[in-house]
Amino acid sequence: MTNLVFLLFLVLISLNSSFGADSRPSVIILLADDLGYGDVGFNGSDIATPNLDRIADQGVQLESFYACPMCTPTRAGLMTGRYPLRFGLMRSVIPPQRDYGLDPSEETLAEVFEQGGYNHRGVVGKWHLGHRRIQWFPTEQGFTYFVGCLNGAIDYFTHERNGELDWHRNLKPLDEEGYSTDLIGEAAVDFIEGVPSDEPYFLYVPFNAPHSPFQAKESDLEKYPHRKGNRRIYAAMVDSMDQAVGRVLGAAHARDDWENTLVLFFSDNGGVAKVASNGEMRGSKLTQYQGGVRVAAAAYWKAGGILGGKQISERMGYIDVLPTIRKAIGLEAPPLNTLDGIDVLDAMRGNAKLDDRSWFTYMDQNDDRMERVAVNRDKWKLVATRSAPDSEKSESKLELFEIDDDPFEKLDVSRRNPEVVDALSAELDRFLTLKSDRQIIRFRAGAQTTPAIPKWTPSQ
Repeated sequence: MTNLVFLLFLVLISLNSSFGADSRPSVIILLADDLGYGDVGFNGSDIATPNLDRIADQGVQLESFYACPMCTPTRAGLMTGRYPLRFGLMRSVIPPQRDYGLDPSEETLAEVFEQGGYNHRGVVGKWHLGHRRIQWFPTEQGFTYFVGCLNGAIDYFTHERNGELDWHRNLKPLDEEGYSTDLIGEAAVDFIEGVPSDEPYFLYVPFNAPHSPFQAKESDLEKYPHRKGNRRIYAAMVDSMDQAVGRVLGAAHARDDWENTLVLFFSDNGGVAKVASNGEMRGSKLTQYQGGVRVAAAAYWKAGGILGGKQISERMGYIDVLPTIRKAIGLEAPPLNTLDGIDVLDAMRGNAKLDDRSWFTYMDQNDDRMERVAVNRDKWKLVATRSAPDSEKSESKLELFEIDDDPFEKLDVSRRNPEVVDALSAELDRFLTLKSDRQIIRFRAGAQTTPAIPKWTPSQ
């Protein structure tokens, strides 16, 4: 009898432990910067990316994942689940001279994790969502830990932009030596190792690689003697980033919750022309063609059913991350019409087809005369280059592609399908009505007239 009571006691303890265990996943988002679609092994590259390949091989490859044509807008949409046109961050990046940032009233992905009870919310790498005011810093937008740069295009060795240090830990400048990609990997590992073993975490790792300036370590350059000039340096930078990814995943794998860790990888836009490879796709970074917006992407989550090396062809992208994460961590869906993205978790598992929806691209960063927009719908993609509302001239060029049959956008079929052009043009017009009155000034305006901030110390 005594033995029976003791056995029942052990069973009850086991049940209590099981029910009390934290079933929420840890989440790691890895973001590359200016990585070409064709510059990862799982898309056929000769650049060594074994760690990124492992995500795709053990998880799923997201074949139709879309981003914006440039850095800041993708980051803004990732953080909010909304088209950045709504809050002024879709037309341009935030350059050093610009006093602008992500509106604090926008609910960020880190704040979603906070709602979900996650006490450890880290970002390591390139922020690029505002740097001149404390309200725009990551630690004021829901993150508990930040190491990295606030601007883009910093020097990989000195960590300077415009001659001033832009490397931070939380709110303070951080003076440390090393190649920035290595430092990002090390800080990400430190964050993971600092999380108690019985608690989940959220880690966002936006690498600045392989964005310019093109700088690499000699040990990585030696691996690519057959490449020349910036293409050789670029390959070495991608290789170095993959090594850092390996260290981050190694730290995550060492924890007991690895099988319940959701890993998502993608690039913030397509690769730079003449340096990166976007496969056979037309266009590159800063264009609304496929080479600028369809990006390399993969995901893994064993406990959540994202595994098996599947190739997922459903169209999804950067604005879908936040609503998908809400579902993954057990939060209720937000009120209708508050987000532009949707929950794509079942589609990532390969268990569901997504209802077709219009997918929009917008950019007018470098040209104050023209705006570049596009919309994907059903099998069609309409690409429009037309006069900006504040331009004195009225110009327009429309191209229509059957994107399923012509993924490289070689044949313009607009003349044969005027009714489709009209319908999609109307969709673009409706999309542009989302534009808020508050919009970041185009990148080049005042670029040489505003000095950098010493040590990037922000105002209040």
